[in-house]
Amino acid sequence: MDVYYAGVLTASRLPFTAGSVTVDRGSKTRRTISLTVADPKYLPWDATDTLASYGQQLVASRGIRYSDGSEEWVPLGTFRINEPGGDVHFGPVTVTGASMECAVQDDKFQAPATTRGQSTCVDAITTLIHQTLPDAVVVNLTSGARNPAVAIADWDAGADRWEAVAQIAAAMQAEIYVDAQNRFVITDLPDLVNGTVAWDIAEGEGGTLISAARSMPRTGVYNAVVASGENTASGSVPVSATSKDLDPTSPTLWGGPFGKVTKFISSALWTTTGACQSAADYALFDATAPSVQESIDSLPNPALEGNDIVRLIRAGRKTRALVQAVTVPLTATEAFSITLRGNKEETS
Repeated sequence: MDVYYAGVLTASRLPFTAGSVTVDRGSKTRRTISLTVADPKYLPWDATDTLASYGQQLVASRGIRYSDGSEEWVPLGTFRINEPGGDVHFGPVTVTGASMECAVQDDKFQAPATTRGQSTCVDAITTLIHQTLPDAVVVNLTSGARNPAVAIADWDAGADRWEAVAQIAAAMQAEIYVDAQNRFVITDLPDLVNGTVAWDIAEGEGGTLISAARSMPRTGVYNAVVASGENTASGSVPVSATSKDLDPTSPTLWGGPFGKVTKFISSALWTTTGACQSAADYALFDATAPSVQESIDSLPNPALEGNDIVRLIRAGRKTRALVQAVTVPLTATEAFSITLRGNKEETS
């Protein structure tokens, strides 16, 4: 755990007694940290103190020390310190922080903003982020590094800058988040059926699975998506399109036993019916994901990301699932917990 302020290293290998990093795909801020430091001398009093909340950043890693003494480290993220506190005499000092989406969220538009003058979606996203964080690294990892032209859209003063960034990413059928290397990554929505498996989690000898629990909630599962777009900046008429689960073999068949559950999405960047239809079709794939949720404890894998696909191997069955959230402990005695969404059984 290193600490930086204004780009300068202020504490190397900060001593701590407990902590964890949570990676949550459902949160606007993808990565958060919670840390406990025993020594009360780290309780901040001034704005420039090591663990103050005036722009100080924690840079966390977790690794392995091999029997020959060599080490291998995996980054867990860069976190802006948001709230330090503790007993002034005895400690401990507790610290919470968040990845750098929070800086863009805080920087609301002071004046009306527009995509006018930007040629592509990635250009528009990069401009909006760089207006807040000039040195931020923006990486387009979508399939084929696709980068369509951006529609003209306007946002009022006071609007959420990060929401504007997310809308542009959605318009290119992608999502954006800050990864463990402190990069703003634009990437495809995960494909549970055809995507690459990042990690096998198996029970038994040689496996990594410790325990598992299953539930099957309806919450967050839809079988229709209505996408709409209204863009006064371009002068286009309001447009919309609907996508429904019409697969007769699907447990979420529209009008079947599951019922009719519709999700509504909108963006000023969808200016044609075709754009709305593409957005609705793409969103439906995620909306109809099986409602199985599994919470597991396993041996640690700090490299897991919030949209990775894992393969569960237990009870003679192999299933694919999406990492919805993962909590990485910062000490060796705490549990490594993963929340998985969707379950697609492999037949081979």
